[in-house]
Amino acid sequence: MSEPSTEPEQNTAVVEEGSGETEVVPAIEVTNLSRHFEGVHAVRGISFSVSPGQVIGFVGANGAGKTTTMRILATLDYPTEGTAKICGVDVVKYPEQVRRHIGWMPDHYGTYSNMTVLEYLDFFARALGFRGEERVDRVTEVMEFTDLTTLADRLIDKLSKGMGQRLCLGRSLLHDPDVLILDEPAAGLDPKARVELKHLIRILSEEGKTVFISSHILSELGEMCDSLLFINQGQIIHHGTADSLKRGSSESCLVEVQLASEPEKLQEWAELSPGVKFVDATKEGGRIEIDSAEKEEIAKVLRRMVTAGLEVSDFHIQERKLEDAFIEILGEIEASGTPIVS
Repeated sequence: MSEPSTEPEQNTAVVEEGSGETEVVPAIEVTNLSRHFEGVHAVRGISFSVSPGQVIGFVGANGAGKTTTMRILATLDYPTEGTAKICGVDVVKYPEQVRRHIGWMPDHYGTYSNMTVLEYLDFFARALGFRGEERVDRVTEVMEFTDLTTLADRLIDKLSKGMGQRLCLGRSLLHDPDVLILDEPAAGLDPKARVELKHLIRILSEEGKTVFISSHILSELGEMCDSLLFINQGQIIHHGTADSLKRGSSESCLVEVQLASEPEKLQEWAELSPGVKFVDATKEGGRIEIDSAEKEEIAKVLRRMVTAGLEVSDFHIQERKLEDAFIEILGEIEASGTPIVS
């Protein structure tokens, strides 16, 4: 993408006249964005906004439009219609300015023969304009942050998947960007490497970075993200917190109960109790469905159980898994024939 000769639009906070308040410019702002290929509508008029410092999980099946959207945000592809801005700067009109704000981590990155970790990061630091001691200091800082210092002399084509992902993340951090766009960074990582990646992302968020991350591992996204953005067939179908998705819109709730003795009594009690349905048994009790999700009503059910003589040792609401919630939303869309935007 070539850079136009005109100056970029203002990307700092805007002060509203007379209000005395400062309007914060979104870190990412997408408006009616579409991308059409030959007969394929990869992205269909999506709109969303991300505030500075947030960690946003971008969720969708293969072919849903995730990577296409991220490539447009990273100035690597043109939208067919609509606009996308990073820190207030249009990604099409001013790509060079946008690249100063973003760190792009693709799902696969190129490796080079006979190049070490240190040489790789040093090469990109030079390409970004770092010189002399500033370059050395910046490479050292990034290697320490991503825990690559002990691997400085390791050939990059000999790195494990987790080490390679840390190296790619390190490369995207060299110029200290405001916004990180990470495409499937946890794909193929072992549990330890996923925990390390999650830790790094939370640190970056605490430092004020905005992180836009796609993944198929929904449970991990729920733990590390402030909000989740679901895309299906090129359309946004949900934008909200993981907690709101787990709660869902159901008027009932599922509760797991454990008894200190005689677990079979739970089913006997539930079958005679109004507003309560026995779902299934477990070794120490079972799961019941309560007709109301109101805290007061749930508390009343627990009180009734204790009054009836059940020795309750554990009583907790069972949240829906994010995977189940996602599938449920897709099922609702299929049944209605129209997208559901939350």
